[in-house]
Amino acid sequence: MKWLFAAVILFAASIGSAHAEDVGCISTTFNLLSPNDKVCVSAFEDPQVPGVACHISQARKGGWGQPFGLNEDPSNFSVACRQVGPIETDISKLRDNEEVFTQKTSIFFKATRIYRMVDKKRNTLVYLAVSSKIVNGSPENAVSSVPIMPWAH
Repeated sequence: MKWLFAAVILFAASIGSAHAEDVGCISTTFNLLSPNDKVCVSAFEDPQVPGVACHISQARKGGWGQPFGLNEDPSNFSVACRQVGPIETDISKLRDNEEVFTQKTSIFFKATRIYRMVDKKRNTLVYLAVSSKIVNGSPENAVSSVPIMPWAH
């Protein structure tokens, strides 16, 4: 029953998250008879703050489990977020801590999650990427910040 509850919570948490588009991948190892290990870069836009785009790089495990989604990808990632257009969102109305992106990295309850935090004092949005598991999370993390600046048309 606990697993069902946890699955429902994860699903509900991911409903408002952005969806990424793949930019490309680079192989990091050579496997003769199966897919290579690689690092892939994806891009997404903050669903609540038009004018902010993020890129996330993630390690993806190769081998025969990869085509079937059976691998557990390592918790190695990096995130970079930037202002790419005018930001007209009133940041005082944003939640202080909100999940904006989720990508599964395992068939069983592991994901990379990106949260947006609001630093009102510095007029900055902070994006924190973490690896999460239902039972045992990871201390792996990455951070990027976007100071809100005037945008020249």
